[in-house]
Amino acid sequence: MITVNDIQSKTLADLFEKYPFLPGFFEEHTLQLNGNLDIALVNYLDFLDEEEEQENRAMDKAQVLDSMCIYIDQMLEFLGEDEDDGVHSITLLPGTNKSGEVEKFEELKINKSEIVCIVGPTGSGKSRLLADIEWVAQKDTPTSRSVLVNGEVGDSKWRLNSGNKLVAQLSQNMNFVMDLTVYEFIELHAQSRLVEDVEGVINKIFAQANDLAGEKFELTTPITSLSGGQSRALMIADTAILSKSPIILIDEIENAGIDRKRALDLLVGEEKIVLMATHDPILALMGDKRIVIKNGGIHKVIETSDEEQNLLSDLERMDAVVQNMRTRLRQGEIIQKEDIGF
Repeated sequence: MITVNDIQSKTLADLFEKYPFLPGFFEEHTLQLNGNLDIALVNYLDFLDEEEEQENRAMDKAQVLDSMCIYIDQMLEFLGEDEDDGVHSITLLPGTNKSGEVEKFEELKINKSEIVCIVGPTGSGKSRLLADIEWVAQKDTPTSRSVLVNGEVGDSKWRLNSGNKLVAQLSQNMNFVMDLTVYEFIELHAQSRLVEDVEGVINKIFAQANDLAGEKFELTTPITSLSGGQSRALMIADTAILSKSPIILIDEIENAGIDRKRALDLLVGEEKIVLMATHDPILALMGDKRIVIKNGGIHKVIETSDEEQNLLSDLERMDAVVQNMRTRLRQGEIIQKEDIGF
């Protein structure tokens, strides 16, 4: 909860930077801003103590401050934001597999900026694991798992408030149906988040998306005209920069037609917890650890070893050759044996 002490000594400039929606409160209450935003809020409101102002307004200074605190709390709740430091980690506690056997791990803590891969056969239970995390399970799902947030039982807001979604999912198939350009699509999302520098955010997301995409596109490109790879690149950049969800799940990024390593670097750079379902050995070894799913349960948790990191370098070199061949094929070139290089 925001208190008067939290805001009264701060300057208007600092408050507007921290709460970009706050000018709306001033407009709603006909509080005129005269251009000097470097004044402390409590000093700015001194004019409300004047007898004439008290006669003209229904609220005095103390009431305005109280109303402003309530307004900030309500807007933060609506936007799905908190005044705490956010989600630093999630912790999985074991449940059971489809046969009722206890899962084979004691505790799994995943910190922000970590990449954890989820591997296992189709139908093994990868989606159920995600659902447990999204629901902040407390032994009340078919697996009987528990999920802690920052080491504690998850707050009910993660379950009940649509603005506080713990997990943002990037599915394998993305089909846009809105009649918008790339610019309009990003602008709409940025405005819904009450971003202060909308134009700057649009340009940042656009640049990052084009950095990921195999084929460049324009801000004026209709989103319905984007290829699968371009759509995935746009959504990854948009999610990394604008989504408030601290956990990102990516399904089968290997088929996305984008620069996979840069995509992961972008998400980790934005301090997200990245959970990635994959069958790609390169992506699996890029993770800090991988969860092996069998028969609906977590069969084991494997830390990526130094030897696997060394193998990753070899796999990446091989992958670079394959990616180069794909590019050359698209350009109509002839592939020869010496192009393989190994």
